[in-house]
Amino acid sequence: MTMETTSDRDQALAGDALLADAGMMAVVQRRYGPPEVLEYTDVGRPVVGDGDVLVGVRAASVHPGDYFVMTGVPSIVRLAFGLRRPRHPIPGRDLAGVVEAVGAAVTDLQPGDEVFGWSTAGTLAQYASVPADQLVRKPERLTMEQAATVPTSGITALQALRDIAHVQPGHTVLVTGASGGVGTFAVQIAKLLDAEVTGVCSTRNVELVRALGAAHVIDYTRTDFTQAGRRYDVILDNVEAQPLQTVRNALTPTGTLIPNSGRGGRWVGPLGRFVKARVRSLVTRQTLKPFTSVQKRQDLRTLAGWLEAGELTPVIDRTYRLSAAADALRYVGVGHTRGKVVITV
Repeated sequence: MTMETTSDRDQALAGDALLADAGMMAVVQRRYGPPEVLEYTDVGRPVVGDGDVLVGVRAASVHPGDYFVMTGVPSIVRLAFGLRRPRHPIPGRDLAGVVEAVGAAVTDLQPGDEVFGWSTAGTLAQYASVPADQLVRKPERLTMEQAATVPTSGITALQALRDIAHVQPGHTVLVTGASGGVGTFAVQIAKLLDAEVTGVCSTRNVELVRALGAAHVIDYTRTDFTQAGRRYDVILDNVEAQPLQTVRNALTPTGTLIPNSGRGGRWVGPLGRFVKARVRSLVTRQTLKPFTSVQKRQDLRTLAGWLEAGELTPVIDRTYRLSAAADALRYVGVGHTRGKVVITV
Protein backbone atom coordinates (compact mmCIF):
# COMPACT_ATOMS: atom_id res chain seq x y z
CA MET A 1 0.00 0.00 0.00
CA THR A 2 1.34 3.44 -0.95
CA MET A 3 0.99 6.17 1.66
CA GLU A 4 0.87 9.83 0.64
CA THR A 5 2.18 12.36 3.14
CA THR A 6 0.58 15.70 4.00
CA SER A 7 3.50 17.41 2.28
CA ASP A 8 2.80 15.44 -0.89
CA ARG A 9 -0.89 16.40 -0.80
CA ASP A 10 0.02 20.05 -0.27
CA GLN A 11 2.36 19.93 -3.27
CA ALA A 12 -0.36 18.42 -5.43
CA LEU A 13 -2.91 21.03 -4.34
CA ALA A 14 -0.45 23.84 -5.05
CA GLY A 15 0.17 22.45 -8.50
CA ASP A 16 -3.55 22.07 -9.20
CA ALA A 17 -4.16 25.66 -8.09
CA LEU A 18 -1.60 26.91 -10.59
CA LEU A 19 -3.37 25.06 -13.37
CA ALA A 20 -6.87 26.15 -12.39
CA ASP A 21 -7.51 29.04 -14.78
CA ALA A 22 -6.82 29.12 -18.51
CA GLY A 23 -4.61 31.89 -19.78
CA MET A 24 -1.44 30.63 -21.42
CA MET A 25 0.10 27.61 -23.06
CA ALA A 26 2.71 25.74 -21.06
CA VAL A 27 4.50 22.43 -20.70
CA VAL A 28 3.19 20.60 -17.63
CA GLN A 29 4.58 17.62 -15.75
CA ARG A 30 2.27 15.87 -13.26
CA ARG A 31 4.54 12.91 -12.48
CA TYR A 32 8.14 11.78 -12.87
CA GLY A 33 9.06 9.80 -15.94
CA PRO A 34 10.37 9.91 -19.52
CA PRO A 35 9.66 12.83 -21.87
CA GLU A 36 6.23 11.35 -22.63
CA VAL A 37 5.01 12.58 -19.21
CA LEU A 38 5.18 16.18 -20.46
CA GLU A 39 1.91 17.75 -21.61
CA TYR A 40 1.53 20.86 -23.77
CA THR A 41 -1.64 22.42 -22.44
CA ASP A 42 -3.58 25.54 -21.49
CA VAL A 43 -3.00 26.72 -17.90
CA GLY A 44 -3.46 29.79 -15.74
CA ARG A 45 -1.04 32.67 -15.90
CA PRO A 46 1.18 32.96 -12.82
CA VAL A 47 0.41 35.47 -10.08
CA VAL A 48 2.84 38.37 -9.77
CA GLY A 49 3.89 39.28 -6.22
CA ASP A 50 5.16 42.67 -5.05
CA GLY A 51 8.78 41.78 -5.76
CA ASP A 52 8.11 39.83 -8.94
CA VAL A 53 8.14 40.50 -12.66
CA LEU A 54 5.79 38.95 -15.20
CA VAL A 55 7.94 37.96 -18.17
CA GLY A 56 6.56 37.15 -21.59
CA VAL A 57 8.90 34.25 -22.35
CA ARG A 58 10.48 34.34 -25.79
CA ALA A 59 13.05 31.58 -25.29
CA ALA A 60 14.10 29.06 -22.64
CA SER A 61 17.01 26.64 -22.53
CA VAL A 62 17.08 23.12 -21.12
CA HIS A 63 20.03 21.17 -19.77
CA PRO A 64 20.82 17.84 -18.05
CA GLY A 65 19.53 19.10 -14.70
CA ASP A 66 16.09 19.60 -16.26
CA TYR A 67 16.24 16.05 -17.57
CA PHE A 68 17.08 14.67 -14.10
CA VAL A 69 14.17 16.59 -12.56
CA MET A 70 11.79 15.33 -15.25
CA THR A 71 12.71 11.68 -14.73
CA GLY A 72 13.19 11.88 -10.96
CA VAL A 73 16.43 9.90 -11.43
CA PRO A 74 18.73 9.83 -9.53
CA SER A 75 16.17 9.54 -6.76
CA ILE A 76 18.02 12.05 -4.58
CA VAL A 77 16.69 14.89 -6.78
CA ARG A 78 13.21 14.22 -5.38
CA LEU A 79 14.28 15.48 -1.97
CA ALA A 80 14.62 18.93 -3.48
CA PHE A 81 11.89 18.87 -6.13
CA GLY A 82 9.08 16.76 -4.66
CA LEU A 83 8.93 13.20 -3.35
CA ARG A 84 6.12 11.76 -5.47
CA ARG A 85 5.64 14.41 -8.13
CA PRO A 86 7.41 17.64 -9.12
CA ARG A 87 6.67 20.44 -6.69
CA HIS A 88 6.39 22.86 -9.61
CA PRO A 89 4.32 21.42 -12.48
CA ILE A 90 6.00 23.58 -15.16
CA PRO A 91 9.60 22.51 -15.88
CA GLY A 92 12.52 24.65 -17.00
CA ARG A 93 14.77 27.15 -15.24
CA ASP A 94 16.42 29.54 -17.71
CA LEU A 95 14.60 32.14 -19.81
CA ALA A 96 14.81 35.29 -21.87
CA GLY A 97 11.86 37.53 -22.68
CA VAL A 98 10.07 40.84 -22.32
CA VAL A 99 8.74 42.38 -19.10
CA GLU A 100 4.93 42.49 -19.25
CA ALA A 101 4.20 43.75 -15.71
CA VAL A 102 6.04 44.44 -12.46
CA GLY A 103 5.10 44.12 -8.81
CA ALA A 104 4.62 47.14 -6.56
CA ALA A 105 8.10 46.83 -5.02
CA VAL A 106 10.03 46.52 -8.30
CA THR A 107 11.80 49.75 -9.26
CA ASP A 108 14.63 48.79 -11.61
CA LEU A 109 12.61 47.06 -14.34
CA GLN A 110 9.56 48.17 -16.28
CA PRO A 111 7.23 46.82 -18.98
CA GLY A 112 8.97 46.52 -22.31
CA ASP A 113 12.44 45.76 -20.90
CA GLU A 114 14.16 42.79 -22.50
CA VAL A 115 15.57 40.55 -19.77
CA PHE A 116 17.13 37.16 -19.11
CA GLY A 117 17.55 35.13 -15.95
CA TRP A 118 16.15 32.15 -14.11
CA SER A 119 13.04 31.02 -12.25
CA THR A 120 12.53 28.05 -9.94
CA ALA A 121 8.80 28.05 -10.71
CA GLY A 122 9.21 26.95 -14.34
CA THR A 123 9.99 28.64 -17.65
CA LEU A 124 8.57 26.35 -20.34
CA ALA A 125 5.50 28.54 -20.75
CA GLN A 126 4.32 31.68 -22.49
CA TYR A 127 4.64 33.64 -19.24
CA ALA A 128 6.67 33.29 -16.05
CA SER A 129 6.55 35.14 -12.76
CA VAL A 130 10.15 35.78 -11.70
CA PRO A 131 11.61 37.54 -8.63
CA ALA A 132 13.15 40.77 -9.92
CA ASP A 133 16.54 39.92 -8.41
CA GLN A 134 16.77 36.89 -10.71
CA LEU A 135 16.68 38.97 -13.88
CA VAL A 136 19.17 41.14 -15.75
CA ARG A 137 18.65 43.27 -18.84
CA LYS A 138 19.48 41.34 -21.99
CA PRO A 139 22.60 42.49 -23.85
CA GLU A 140 21.48 44.19 -27.06
CA ARG A 141 23.84 42.18 -29.24
CA LEU A 142 22.24 38.87 -28.17
CA THR A 143 19.14 37.26 -29.58
CA MET A 144 16.56 35.96 -27.13
CA GLU A 145 17.65 32.43 -27.97
CA GLN A 146 21.29 33.20 -27.17
CA ALA A 147 20.44 34.95 -23.91
CA ALA A 148 18.34 32.02 -22.72
CA THR A 149 21.37 29.72 -22.86
CA VAL A 150 23.39 31.66 -20.32
CA PRO A 151 22.04 31.64 -16.73
CA THR A 152 22.59 28.09 -15.43
CA SER A 153 25.48 26.92 -17.61
CA GLY A 154 27.28 30.26 -17.73
CA ILE A 155 27.09 30.82 -13.97
CA THR A 156 28.18 27.23 -13.30
CA ALA A 157 31.28 27.67 -15.47
CA LEU A 158 32.09 31.06 -13.93
CA GLN A 159 31.79 29.91 -10.33
CA ALA A 160 33.70 26.67 -10.94
CA LEU A 161 36.69 28.44 -12.47
CA ARG A 162 36.76 31.76 -10.63
CA ASP A 163 35.41 30.88 -7.17
CA ILE A 164 36.21 27.19 -6.68
CA ALA A 165 39.43 26.72 -8.66
CA HIS A 166 40.62 30.34 -8.26
CA VAL A 167 42.03 30.36 -11.79
CA GLN A 168 44.84 32.86 -12.20
CA PRO A 169 46.68 34.21 -15.28
CA GLY A 170 49.04 31.56 -16.60
CA HIS A 171 47.25 28.61 -15.02
CA THR A 172 46.78 25.56 -17.21
CA VAL A 173 43.11 24.56 -17.33
CA LEU A 174 41.65 21.40 -18.88
CA VAL A 175 37.92 21.21 -19.61
CA THR A 176 36.31 17.86 -20.44
CA GLY A 177 33.02 17.99 -22.28
CA ALA A 178 34.37 21.18 -23.79
CA SER A 179 31.73 21.26 -26.53
CA GLY A 180 28.79 20.86 -24.14
CA GLY A 181 26.58 23.40 -22.40
CA VAL A 182 28.87 24.22 -19.47
CA GLY A 183 32.01 23.34 -21.41
CA THR A 184 31.56 25.91 -24.19
CA PHE A 185 31.21 28.64 -21.58
CA ALA A 186 34.07 27.27 -19.47
CA VAL A 187 36.57 27.29 -22.34
CA GLN A 188 35.81 30.94 -23.06
CA ILE A 189 35.73 32.04 -19.41
CA ALA A 190 39.04 30.31 -18.63
CA LYS A 191 40.59 32.21 -21.52
CA LEU A 192 39.07 35.47 -20.24
CA LEU A 193 40.78 34.72 -16.92
CA ASP A 194 44.07 34.52 -18.89
CA ALA A 195 44.54 30.79 -18.44
CA GLU A 196 46.02 28.42 -21.00
CA VAL A 197 43.04 26.27 -21.95
CA THR A 198 42.90 22.69 -23.19
CA GLY A 199 39.55 21.34 -24.31
CA VAL A 200 38.58 17.67 -24.53
CA CYS A 201 35.87 16.71 -27.02
CA SER A 202 34.97 14.33 -29.84
CA THR A 203 36.35 14.56 -33.37
CA ARG A 204 33.39 16.47 -34.80
CA ASN A 205 33.75 19.23 -32.20
CA VAL A 206 37.49 19.87 -32.36
CA GLU A 207 37.21 22.94 -34.59
CA LEU A 208 34.38 24.39 -32.52
CA VAL A 209 36.39 24.13 -29.29
CA ARG A 210 39.44 25.61 -30.96
CA ALA A 211 37.32 28.52 -32.26
CA LEU A 212 36.08 29.18 -28.72
CA GLY A 213 39.65 29.93 -27.65
CA ALA A 214 41.20 26.66 -26.53
CA ALA A 215 44.98 26.75 -27.04
CA HIS A 216 44.98 22.94 -27.26
CA VAL A 217 42.23 20.48 -28.17
CA ILE A 218 42.30 16.76 -27.34
CA ASP A 219 40.11 14.39 -29.34
CA TYR A 220 39.16 11.81 -26.73
CA THR A 221 38.44 9.20 -29.42
CA ARG A 222 42.16 9.23 -30.23
CA THR A 223 43.94 10.35 -27.06
CA ASP A 224 43.36 9.70 -23.36
CA PHE A 225 44.30 12.95 -21.64
CA THR A 226 45.10 11.10 -18.40
CA GLN A 227 47.81 9.13 -20.21
CA ALA A 228 49.20 11.94 -22.37
CA GLY A 229 51.90 12.95 -19.88
CA ARG A 230 50.80 16.54 -19.27
CA ARG A 231 49.56 17.88 -15.94
CA TYR A 232 47.15 20.74 -15.35
CA ASP A 233 46.57 23.25 -12.56
CA VAL A 234 42.80 22.88 -12.93
CA ILE A 235 40.58 20.19 -14.41
CA LEU A 236 36.87 20.92 -14.82
CA ASP A 237 35.45 17.45 -15.48
CA ASN A 238 32.02 17.84 -17.04
CA VAL A 239 31.94 14.21 -18.18
CA GLU A 240 33.38 12.11 -15.33
CA ALA A 241 33.96 9.17 -17.64
CA GLN A 242 36.99 7.98 -15.66
CA PRO A 243 37.67 7.23 -11.98
CA LEU A 244 38.80 10.10 -9.76
CA GLN A 245 42.18 8.49 -9.17
CA THR A 246 42.82 8.22 -12.91
CA VAL A 247 41.89 11.86 -13.55
CA ARG A 248 44.13 12.95 -10.67
CA ASN A 249 47.09 11.60 -12.63
CA ALA A 250 46.67 14.57 -14.96
CA LEU A 251 46.71 17.13 -12.10
CA THR A 252 49.76 19.00 -10.85
CA PRO A 253 50.75 18.06 -7.27
CA THR A 254 48.73 21.02 -5.94
CA GLY A 255 46.12 21.14 -8.71
CA THR A 256 42.33 21.36 -8.40
CA LEU A 257 39.85 18.86 -9.81
CA ILE A 258 36.17 19.83 -10.06
CA PRO A 259 33.83 16.92 -10.91
CA ASN A 260 30.73 18.43 -12.51
CA SER A 261 28.68 15.95 -14.54
CA GLY A 262 25.85 15.50 -12.03
CA ARG A 263 25.59 11.88 -13.05
CA GLY A 264 26.08 8.77 -10.95
CA GLY A 265 24.06 5.91 -9.48
CA ARG A 266 20.29 5.58 -9.76
CA TRP A 267 19.64 6.40 -6.11
CA VAL A 268 22.17 8.99 -4.93
CA GLY A 269 23.50 10.22 -8.26
CA PRO A 270 26.91 11.88 -7.94
CA LEU A 271 26.79 11.97 -4.12
CA GLY A 272 29.01 8.91 -3.69
CA ARG A 273 31.65 10.40 -5.98
CA PHE A 274 31.40 13.72 -4.15
CA VAL A 275 32.06 12.02 -0.81
CA LYS A 276 35.07 10.16 -2.23
CA ALA A 277 36.46 13.41 -3.58
CA ARG A 278 36.11 15.14 -0.21
CA VAL A 279 37.75 12.27 1.66
CA ARG A 280 40.68 12.03 -0.75
CA SER A 281 41.23 15.78 -0.49
CA LEU A 282 42.10 15.20 3.17
CA VAL A 283 45.10 13.01 2.33
CA THR A 284 46.57 14.77 -0.69
CA ARG A 285 47.87 18.21 -1.57
CA GLN A 286 45.61 18.12 -4.59
CA THR A 287 42.17 19.70 -4.18
CA LEU A 288 39.09 17.72 -5.24
CA LYS A 289 36.10 20.02 -5.08
CA PRO A 290 32.68 18.91 -6.28
CA PHE A 291 30.29 21.83 -5.99
CA THR A 292 26.76 23.00 -6.63
CA SER A 293 26.49 26.37 -8.32
CA VAL A 294 24.30 29.03 -6.74
CA GLN A 295 22.74 31.41 -9.21
CA LYS A 296 23.51 35.02 -8.32
CA ARG A 297 22.38 38.18 -10.07
CA GLN A 298 25.83 39.75 -9.85
CA ASP A 299 27.38 36.76 -11.60
CA LEU A 300 24.80 37.04 -14.37
CA ARG A 301 25.72 40.72 -14.68
CA THR A 302 29.38 39.75 -15.01
CA LEU A 303 28.49 37.39 -17.84
CA ALA A 304 26.25 40.04 -19.41
CA GLY A 305 29.21 42.43 -19.55
CA TRP A 306 31.35 39.90 -21.41
CA LEU A 307 28.45 39.04 -23.72
CA GLU A 308 27.79 42.70 -24.54
CA ALA A 309 31.48 43.22 -25.30
CA GLY A 310 31.52 40.22 -27.62
CA GLU A 311 34.08 38.42 -25.43
CA LEU A 312 31.70 35.55 -24.65
CA THR A 313 29.52 33.83 -27.25
CA PRO A 314 26.74 31.29 -26.57
CA VAL A 315 26.69 28.13 -28.66
CA ILE A 316 23.29 26.76 -29.70
CA ASP A 317 22.97 23.17 -30.88
CA ARG A 318 19.26 22.93 -31.69
CA THR A 319 16.05 24.90 -31.19
CA TYR A 320 12.57 23.49 -30.64
CA ARG A 321 9.12 25.01 -30.38
CA LEU A 322 7.45 25.01 -26.96
CA SER A 323 5.03 22.35 -28.14
CA ALA A 324 8.03 20.07 -28.86
CA ALA A 325 9.67 20.43 -25.43
CA ALA A 326 9.49 16.67 -24.90
CA ASP A 327 11.66 16.16 -27.99
CA ALA A 328 14.13 18.75 -26.70
CA LEU A 329 14.53 16.99 -23.36
CA ARG A 330 14.75 13.63 -25.06
CA TYR A 331 17.68 14.97 -27.08
CA VAL A 332 19.35 16.43 -23.96
CA GLY A 333 19.00 13.07 -22.25
CA VAL A 334 21.20 11.40 -24.87
CA GLY A 335 24.10 13.44 -23.48
CA HIS A 336 25.94 14.68 -26.56
CA THR A 337 24.66 18.21 -27.08
CA ARG A 338 26.90 20.66 -28.88
CA GLY A 339 26.41 23.76 -26.75
CA LYS A 340 22.88 24.44 -25.59
CA VAL A 341 19.38 23.32 -26.54
CA VAL A 342 16.84 26.14 -26.75
CA ILE A 343 13.04 26.21 -26.77
CA THR A 344 11.38 29.14 -28.51
CA VAL A 345 8.00 30.46 -27.41
